[in-house]
Amino acid sequence: MKHIAPSILSSDLSNIYKQVKEIEKTGCKYLHIDVMDGHFVPNITIGPTYVKSLRKYSDMVFDVHLMIENPEKYIDSFSNAGADIITVHQESSAHLHRLIQQIKDNGKMAGVSLNPATPLDSLKNIIDEIDLLLIMTVNPGFGGQKFIETMENKILEASEIIDKSKKNIFLEIDGGINKDNIKRLNNFAVDIYVSGSAVFKNNKIESNYKYLMESING
Repeated sequence: MKHIAPSILSSDLSNIYKQVKEIEKTGCKYLHIDVMDGHFVPNITIGPTYVKSLRKYSDMVFDVHLMIENPEKYIDSFSNAGADIITVHQESSAHLHRLIQQIKDNGKMAGVSLNPATPLDSLKNIIDEIDLLLIMTVNPGFGGQKFIETMENKILEASEIIDKSKKNIFLEIDGGINKDNIKRLNNFAVDIYVSGSAVFKNNKIESNYKYLMESING
């Protein structure tokens, strides 16, 4: 089964606990939590304390995406706060293998994300170590951006690399995924589609989520 992971970047943070409960009622399994520091990407969002507070309200899988510099300083904190999956960027550290090991030492699933301009070849020596590969289909930092069409080739290549690895690696895509393109993107071997604006649009969370799920699972 394929999954939609609503991104709280597009939620109403003043009403987030209610919205998370509304998402959970749909049967949604994954919640995508974007963490930005204003340095690695041009935006600032939330930290471990917020994730810990949110954890009290939900049993969903917390898919925490660290778009930050020096992620090694915060992996332990986000693990303790309740993250289930921690994804770091290949571009954020010269010691990616060490980061992956730090995440796994905390008993969490380890993910690696690539910005649109970063080639998949950069992961050839680490692919067997990860649990999740996240392909950014927009330049990270802000919600509501348009899907970069040339990323379709990269998604296809990523799925082929995962298939060849013979490992149980989730393929996730994030950025510009909406009602207009999700059926087309469903032609790729993607496991998790991160969607923010398309889920929270017009505060019709349940119907929006249901449409997206039906689009990828029939």
